Order: sequence, then C-alpha cells, then structure tokens
Amino acid sequence: MTPTLVRTQLGADASAPADAGTRARDWAEIQERMLAPLHEAVYDRMEVGAATRMLSLGCGSGLAMLVAAARGAHVTGVDSDRERLALARARLLPDAGWDDAPAHSPHPARRRARLLEEGGPAPVGADGAPYNLITVFEPIGCVAGDSEGLVPALRATVPLAVRGAAVVLTGWGPPERCATAAVLQVAARLADTARPPRAEPGRWRPTLRDDLEDVAARAGLKPDGSGRVSCPFGYADVDSAVRGLLSTGLFDAAVRATDRSQVEKEIAEALHPYRREDGTVWMPNVFRYLVCVT
Repeated sequence: MTPTLVRTQLGADASAPADAGTRARDWAEIQERMLAPLHEAVYDRMEVGAATRMLSLGCGSGLAMLVAAARGAHVTGVDSDRERLALARARLLPDAGWDDAPAHSPHPARRRARLLEEGGPAPVGADGAPYNLITVFEPIGCVAGDSEGLVPALRATVPLAVRGAAVVLTGWGPPERCATAAVLQVAARLADTARPPRAEPGRWRPTLRDDLEDVAARAGLKPDGSGRVSCPFGYADVDSAVRGLLSTGLFDAAVRATDRSQVEKEIAEALHPYRREDGTVWMPNVFRYLVCVT
C-alpha cells in the first residue's frame, strides 16, 4: 500500500494562499492516503472483488476507487469538487500517469471506473446494472453539519442498488483516541474569535458516539455491523502536515474568521507535541465505519 509518511511537494510554498487546484493536489498527494488503512479494512470485510459493483459517494481524488478497481471491482465515483474529480480522472482513466496503483495488480483500473460530477444525471450503474456496495469514505462527525448533504444523497442513490446491498459510512473515532482532534480544536478557537461560539456549518465540534447511526437512521438504513481502524497521520515535516490538514476543509471556518497565515501558524504550533526528533510528525488516530443494509 502507499506509504503513510509523505514528503512536501518540491517547490511548494506552505505560506502561499492555496487556490482550488493547489488544495486538491495537496489532498491527493498528502492527505488522502492517510485513510488507506480504512479503505483496506472495509474492502477486506466486504470481500471486494470482481463481483463488486461499487458506488463511491464523495470519491475525492479517487484513491479508494483505485484500490477497489485493482481488486477487480467495477467502480463509479461521484463528487462535487471538480478539482479533486479531475485528479481522480487522471488516476483512474487511460493515460493516467499516476504510479500509486497497487503493484502488479491483475485488474487495471481503466475500463473499470466511471466518474461523475454531483448534481448531474443519476449515477446509474454501468450497463444499467445495480450496485451491490455503496461507500462514503469522507469521514463525518468532526464539523457541524457535515452530514446534512449526505442523508439526501443516500436516499437518492440507495434505489440504484440491489435489495440488501451494503452501505458503508465512515467517521472519526472518539476524540480521546484521535491525536488530530487536539489540532482541530485550533479551528474552533480561531473561528470563535470573530463570532460567538455556535454550531456554524463547517465549524469543528467533538465527534459524537452515534454520529454514523444517526445518519443511517435518517437515511432509512439498517445497521449491520461496525468496526474501528487505526489511521495514523504521518508527515515528513510540519509544512507537509499544515498543507495536508488545510486541504481537508476542516479549517475553512477559521480561515474565514481570521486569515490563512494566522491559521497556518496556529496549526504549526499545535503540531509541536507530535513532532519527532527527525522532524517528522506522527499523530495516532482511530476511525469508525458502520456497515448498513438497504
């Protein structure tokens, strides 16, 4: 699997304002792979292979889809972020030019993947075949309102799956098991400098025990098992860590309330307890997944 510890992109300036393309690239090159253990654990449990027809909601830049396709699955991804979707196309479609596919895979990704922009035509399965697995690998339960769009998306896509299909939701684990939670609290504190504390959409808040179960209930899904996976966030240096964390969008409210430079400085300071002697940054985290059936 792709190493968790990643290096800063050469020539990048961590203090420069990030446009949408730079931010998407930071997500794809630095942050997305931190969730690779979660992808693998879910795929092992669901026995993802050639018989799998998977719909990935919020597919991002496509790493989870790439791994599923390498196992032989037919995958369709949907996302609202055009920049991330463009990177997913580069990874999954012919002439991709990416080298992070699992080595010696007997199932090349090309011809096994489709990518669609959210808000377009319904993501009906290839050749009209229904899906038997729906995944949501963008973890919820860390910012206020992060599941509001997910419930209607699930209600709209579940009819495209076979009866009894599996739906896998993912979320952050308990704050006391996630070292990154202490760094994310910086986002809430900075956001509060410009306005009184409240549940503003996009503002960090502690993960709740039943976040995933609440989404399942509102979407009309029946829980059928769950699991926890260790997903440490490892970075080659502080600059890489700052850029990777900013690419998640979890600090957007803080940037709006102050400015990007201030947020970068505060994140770097909050990372100090997790720096190792060689300059790398290491934060142990636990993520949850909930398996539901339609």
